[in-house]
Amino acid sequence: MGRPRQALLSRDRIIGTALALVDAEGLGALSTRRLAAELGVSGPALYNHFATKDAIVDAVVDAVLGDVDLTAFDVDFATESGRDTWPDAVRAWARSYRAALAAHPNLVPALAVGPGRRANALRMADAVFGALVDAGWPRAQATRVGALMRYFVTGSALGSFAGGFPDDAAVYAGAYPHLDQAHLLADMQREIDESAFEAGLDALLDGLRARYARIADG
Repeated sequence: MGRPRQALLSRDRIIGTALALVDAEGLGALSTRRLAAELGVSGPALYNHFATKDAIVDAVVDAVLGDVDLTAFDVDFATESGRDTWPDAVRAWARSYRAALAAHPNLVPALAVGPGRRANALRMADAVFGALVDAGWPRAQATRVGALMRYFVTGSALGSFAGGFPDDAAVYAGAYPHLDQAHLLADMQREIDESAFEAGLDALLDGLRARYARIADG
């Protein structure tokens, strides 16, 4: 038989299959043996593209982070007009960041660590930090702001607050008098989770604006 016209494996195919597996069954289901079976190849074939399972997870994480829109940071924040726009840029980025993570909630625990050597993660960190520093935030403060926003976004995407309440009214009857409507939360899961994220984002940015003003006045 002649050689196949297309290679059986590619980095993109491995990453896509691994992501689909994590989405469907969680990080715990991802192993090189299981992934090889999903791809219809032998386990050692994966090592031609990735040295370890951790390297595969890193690549999957970075592929998801590549979906985060960073174009809001395409502004010269060092100019007088640009300095006032950093909250809008942070808001747009945070929304896109959360959307990317919320689309793959099973992957969020792996996303919650630092960027390591992940190219898209480093690109994102560079864009956020650079924008804040150019806008006038001291470097140490800019680092804290970037970390704060990452904690907030990853936490909001980690799971559903509303979806965690059973829809059985009997669970709350008597023992939890203030939760008499909690059985209705699951039906409004998306609305509640998104509005809670927006409320938190507003509160964070309001606080950061106030801190920024104090820095500017000092």
